[in-house]
Amino acid sequence: GLNFDAKVRRPSFEFDDLAHAYILGMDSFALGLMKAHALIEDGRIDKFVEERYAGYKTGIGKQIVDGTTSLEDLEKHVIQTGEPELSSGRQEYLESILNAILFG
Repeated sequence: GLNFDAKVRRPSFEFDDLAHAYILGMDSFALGLMKAHALIEDGRIDKFVEERYAGYKTGIGKQIVDGTTSLEDLEKHVIQTGEPELSSGRQEYLESILNAILFG
């Protein structure tokens, strides 16, 4: 649901002020919906998330998600494989996608 309450926050008290507040508020919700749809349709963020967390679909990652491993199993895994390889969160890449769709 949506709790839409467009109170004016300034000394704007005339009917036109309130009407504009509601119109602007609903327009903002509509624009947000259109931009969210564009982000989903673009697919790059979904692809990034899919690739970044692919390790949770197989092996020890899947066992963690499924709840079928123990702390002892995880300890053995770390001893056998060593420290995990760090990868970039690619924040700038993700921000560039968001900015291109929101403001491009």
